[in-house]
Amino acid sequence: QVQLVESGGGLVQAGGSLRLSCAASGHTISNYAMAWFRQAPGKEREFVAAISRSGRSTYFTDSAKGRFTISRDNAKNTVYLQMNSLNLEDTAVYYCAAQYTTGLYFTPTEYTHWGQGTQVTVSS
Repeated sequence: QVQLVESGGGLVQAGGSLRLSCAASGHTISNYAMAWFRQAPGKEREFVAAISRSGRSTYFTDSAKGRFTISRDNAKNTVYLQMNSLNLEDTAVYYCAAQYTTGLYFTPTEYTHWGQGTQVTVSS
């Protein structure tokens, strides 16, 4: 069983940056595709970014392209989400997810392992 713990969330002004971390334990994540999702109040959980188990393939939702970067350090069993040029619409709880797969998945139902989430709040 993979346990995931997110950190790095907080309050930031619009235009600012945050770096989220997802630390895994229980299993090495080198065989897992990893992803970030987010959920704003009253909205469904939505895909933000995903990275293949090797790190060679990444995918972003349109609103994150050019602003967010996903990366992983398999030696540290950690995945990161660097978020730049944050805007009010980025306010949400951000969740890390893992799935044992060679591919990339983009919907919440395709991921088995989840963290508890970290709050990101962007202020004007």
